[in-house]
Amino acid sequence: QVQLVESGGGLVQAGGSLRLSCAASGRTFSNYAMAWFRQAPGKAREFVAAIGRSGVGTYYADSVKGRFTISRDNVKSTVYLQMNSLKPEDTAVYYCATRQSGSIYYTPVNYAYWGQGTQVTVSS
Repeated sequence: QVQLVESGGGLVQAGGSLRLSCAASGRTFSNYAMAWFRQAPGKAREFVAAIGRSGVGTYYADSVKGRFTISRDNVKSTVYLQMNSLKPEDTAVYYCATRQSGSIYYTPVNYAYWGQGTQVTVSS
């Protein structure tokens, strides 16, 4: 069983930055790939970024590539999402997720464990 707790969301002006954190419970965090998803009101949950177990492989949605950076600290059992050059269309609830494996997937149905989400609001 894995528990995930996100933090770091908030209100920011367009062009600003935020750093999200996701702290994971459990002793085998380093064995899991991790991902970030987001869900805007009235829209489906969508893939944002993912990172492999060792942190070497990173994957991004085209909409955030070049602006967002995913990273992880396996000692702290935490995954981060650095978000720069934020746009109003980035406004959403952001979730971290894992499926307790090293595989990377881009659809929510493949992830068994989710955090409670953190709200990111970007004003124009």
